[in-house]
Amino acid sequence: MTERLMLLDTASLYFRAYFGVPDSVRAPDGTPVNAVRGLLDFISRLVEDYRPTHLACCWDNDWRPQWRVDLIPTYKAHRVVEVTPAERPDVEEVPDSLETQVPVIAEVLAAIGIAVVGADHHEADDVIGTLATGAGMPVDIVTGDRDLFQLVSDVDEVRVLYTARGVGRHERVTDEVVVGKYGVLPSQYADFATLRGDSSDGLPGVAGVGEKTAASLLLKYGDLRGIIDAATDHASGMAPGPRSKVTAALAYLEVAPKVVAVVRDLDLGSPDLTLPRAPADPDALARLTERWGLGSSATRVLHALVG
Repeated sequence: MTERLMLLDTASLYFRAYFGVPDSVRAPDGTPVNAVRGLLDFISRLVEDYRPTHLACCWDNDWRPQWRVDLIPTYKAHRVVEVTPAERPDVEEVPDSLETQVPVIAEVLAAIGIAVVGADHHEADDVIGTLATGAGMPVDIVTGDRDLFQLVSDVDEVRVLYTARGVGRHERVTDEVVVGKYGVLPSQYADFATLRGDSSDGLPGVAGVGEKTAASLLLKYGDLRGIIDAATDHASGMAPGPRSKVTAALAYLEVAPKVVAVVRDLDLGSPDLTLPRAPADPDALARLTERWGLGSSATRVLHALVG
């Protein structure tokens, strides 16, 4: 079997499951388990469809790292339910009935034997970027986050299975798709997002620069450094409009690239990402399945693993 690595943006998927599966899906004691069962069903479907030999559920150990906030204070600020003292992390706005399911998800994944990989002070995106870089095999990244388009590479056989329209209707994003959608190469996508901004992440972008202008500037000048150099060189021939917009945003452009760029060199140790062919702890999985009423969702995962 040809080796293939699948990397799941786990929070992206369990949020989608939570909002996509009715909260009437509950455990015997009445606790909602729609996110748990929905995530298991997603994993089953993806494994059945793509037959990865390796799989990792990438985890947000820190969904809003302080080092990113220090560079751009608005970073994900709109998702904070309450700004807490500096010694504690900000609290992400998560429905209570989802928050109670996240530890259950972690327990079930451990019992199945699916690797859960996170890194302190970093987001799942950074874990994905590190595991996808130099993986030595084709990689499928499953996410609803466009930021990860910067990792797409036909040469390195890295693509994104983009779930914005649902896991069952996901789009396979390759170099051609990124170019077709945005007019930039995947290697330019981080610079493109920096220029355009992203309200979902609290990134202001360069005022007055939308997708078309960002793409045209990158087409002409190659990358963000080339754009800045042209904007600050009056002999470059850059038009007055874009020049004034870029120069007005130089302070932002100085720090934003580090915030937008996915980290690709974390020390993650040597996690075993081999897809299990049987549950790591059958007894624990049986107990969890009974306690939380996971029923057919647990059964389907086991069938998918066996192949």
